[in-house]
Amino acid sequence: MLFVVLCAVLATAQAATARWNSARPIVDARATLPDLYEASVTELQTGLDAGAFTSVDLVKAYFARIEEVNLKGPELRAVIETNPSALAQAAALDVERAASGRRSALHGIPILVKDNIGTVAAEGMNTTAGSYSLLRSVVPDDAGVVKRLRAAGAIILGKANLSEFAHFRGNLASGWSGRGGQCTNAYFPHADPCGSSAGSGVAASIGLAAVTLGTETDGSITCPANQNNVAGIKPTVGLTSRAGVIPISEHQDTVGPITRSISDAAIVLSIIAGTDPNDNFTYAQPSPVPDYSQALNINALQGKRIGVPRAAFLNDSISGNDPYVGTVFEEALDTLRSLGATVVDPADLPSAYAIVRSNNETIVLDTDFKIQLNTYYASLLENPSGVRTLAELIEFDNESGELEEPPRYTDQSVLIASEATSGFNSTYYEALAFDREMGGSQGIDAALEEYSLDALVLPAPGFTTVPAAIVGYPIVTVPLGFYPENVTIGLAGPETVYPAPGVPIGLSFLGTAWSEFDLISFAYAYEQKTQTRLARRAYAEAIPTTQLSDVIGH
Repeated sequence: MLFVVLCAVLATAQAATARWNSARPIVDARATLPDLYEASVTELQTGLDAGAFTSVDLVKAYFARIEEVNLKGPELRAVIETNPSALAQAAALDVERAASGRRSALHGIPILVKDNIGTVAAEGMNTTAGSYSLLRSVVPDDAGVVKRLRAAGAIILGKANLSEFAHFRGNLASGWSGRGGQCTNAYFPHADPCGSSAGSGVAASIGLAAVTLGTETDGSITCPANQNNVAGIKPTVGLTSRAGVIPISEHQDTVGPITRSISDAAIVLSIIAGTDPNDNFTYAQPSPVPDYSQALNINALQGKRIGVPRAAFLNDSISGNDPYVGTVFEEALDTLRSLGATVVDPADLPSAYAIVRSNNETIVLDTDFKIQLNTYYASLLENPSGVRTLAELIEFDNESGELEEPPRYTDQSVLIASEATSGFNSTYYEALAFDREMGGSQGIDAALEEYSLDALVLPAPGFTTVPAAIVGYPIVTVPLGFYPENVTIGLAGPETVYPAPGVPIGLSFLGTAWSEFDLISFAYAYEQKTQTRLARRAYAEAIPTTQLSDVIGH
């Protein structure tokens, strides 16, 4: 029924759009249209409002760009599937814009969402976390963040590939899923894209969509932003709804934007943040939700105190980082000083080495995952695979042959460990309490208070994400630099390498709960000063060539 309605809407909207197209001025497309490799939300809205192109044009162009590099050419495998209803939605939103203006800064803007973020099946897409066990399953409703995007007039362009079950299946290469295959980085052939929001990071990096959404439990927005030369915001747990998102842990899961700029990320966060009756954690957030675009201040670092928690985090033997990461990080500290910040160095977390030694995060995540995934499977209106529990998922994978266990991608050790947990017991609650204390009162909050800091700063790769993950605090990441041409190439997985020449490195700002506004402002000031993203483009074969001028009028 929904498909019939969408077809009718598309026909009506196409007729109206055709009338509008015949009336709009002819433009020198190449000279005036935004380059989709770098186009910002604001640039796209300016063009849409001026009538230089339509949302239908945008969807067509992004579809063509995906077609060029996703399963052809470099086979980046950033996108699992595209939305068959996207063109109809775009056409309807074009008509609405012409009749009554736009709903928000995201009106008519195509966005890719990670494949663990639920969308109604009647629209024509799956929600699978990359797993065949969820293919053609029917979710009861859109995810909470998707509802907010739709209400704002955004177009769900498709689903981004990810590390299967948000990298909570086993010892598998980052960016691989059964359905999506091995996603790879656009900055060096077969480089690790990092995950679990791998496809979101890669798609944002080369303009396969205007903006993307990812999720993070521990590192899954921060790391793809880090390795794909893009900006990422990992919000405080509870700032954005997790309702309808395939879970790992309600104590650590969060949904946030991955974009080409901090300004775009701020626009998206302003729309997806807010309370949701289907996620009780969201009622802890301050009210009202800020307009995060008001944080975009190039002078934000003047007079601020930014701390460097060196202990553990800048020890390469612990972080696993290449020494070059430390080199570009020291340059970033000089930049922060030049922008008026006082860099307090060191400003160590009292809990740093206790966190390194601890296994408590694993206890919490394993326990939560089993309970919450079983609840998720039970909530589905339909699931043709028949899988309804974690135990059945493990069995399904073992029986699926090369669909879920092709050679070199067979491990299910994390699923098996989670299935072995016995629910909420004293060990679990002690681990949860330890994490909250080590990440917060003995961790990030302790350093902020002891040194009178406004934020912490670290290189994004390595051990950086863990304290914020275990206490649920935010991280904002921006481009920092790129590995040099002479870096030693390492193996990251059966088909991927890391580090590698030209692969990006990110810089992360960390703070206490609900400090996104300040972190965004600091990241923006740094981003605007350095313009690091613009210093290097993806390798030639990975850059799509389709532009708006190729689809307008066709």
